[in-house]
Amino acid sequence: MAKFGKWIGGGLGWAVAGPLGGVVGFILGTFIDQAGQMRQVESGMTTRGDFAVSLLVLIAAVMNADKKVLTSELEFVRQYFVQNFGRASAQEAMLMLRDILKQTIPVRDVTLQIKNKLDYPSRLQLIHFLYGIAYSDKKVSPEEIKVIGTIAGYLGISEKDKQSLQSMFYKDIDSAYKILEIEQTATDEEMKKAYRRMALKYHPDKVSYLGEEFRKAANEKFQKVNEAYERIKKERGIN
Repeated sequence: MAKFGKWIGGGLGWAVAGPLGGVVGFILGTFIDQAGQMRQVESGMTTRGDFAVSLLVLIAAVMNADKKVLTSELEFVRQYFVQNFGRASAQEAMLMLRDILKQTIPVRDVTLQIKNKLDYPSRLQLIHFLYGIAYSDKKVSPEEIKVIGTIAGYLGISEKDKQSLQSMFYKDIDSAYKILEIEQTATDEEMKKAYRRMALKYHPDKVSYLGEEFRKAANEKFQKVNEAYERIKKERGIN
């Protein structure tokens, strides 16, 4: 059995207790059979299973926002899992996603349950990936962006962090400042301090406890911060 399924099996140990379990409960029997037994994790600990369950359900919520599930979106998700978890895990995840897409997802209740389980760096990673889906087909759906904003609010993501994550999918100079969460009037010293602060916030090590696969996926945010910093330095003529 692929690793991804085992993570889901572990994550269901806490998911079944609330609204999240109502969405993914239909796969509970499968994982009891395949993964041995359900594992109830300690309160306050974020695990790969927790993150995987949350990711799949929120992906489905965003995809269903505009009542259209596009091939480009599914391909974006598939490639994400292939690159970070391997083909076997990706195939397993996509089968689960197709089933979850058929469910009615109570976004508020599910997201609040996720907030109570996942730490802030993990929640930032979720929102970053959801924006990636929304921008994957180059035709941004207002409904999807609205749902992501709603999810971010329920997850307790600050407005500045939300704008920073969304701006990572643009390449103009204005987005570079938003990624670093500063105004264009900021001094060079303020800009450098902001870069150090954001590089620390988005460093892949923040989610290293989820495993090397999730750490690899988180590296994209860190790279975007570096790219934004370099764009601003070039615009200001700083070596």
